[in-house]
Amino acid sequence: MSLYARLDALKERHASLESRIFDEDNRPQPDAEAIARLKIEKLQIKDEMERIRTSLH
Repeated sequence: MSLYARLDALKERHASLESRIFDEDNRPQPDAEAIARLKIEKLQIKDEMERIRTSLH
């Protein structure tokens, strides 16, 4: 997989996590642990995207 393809896949995953966090946060009784796990994963993806962007320039 090329770096550009990997970056695109990560962007999609990041957006998906953002949506899941929003949905969970707006439930009548949000699961704080689930939100925390999703946020950690989202941050890890963001870090990986930044590493890829840096290596492309």
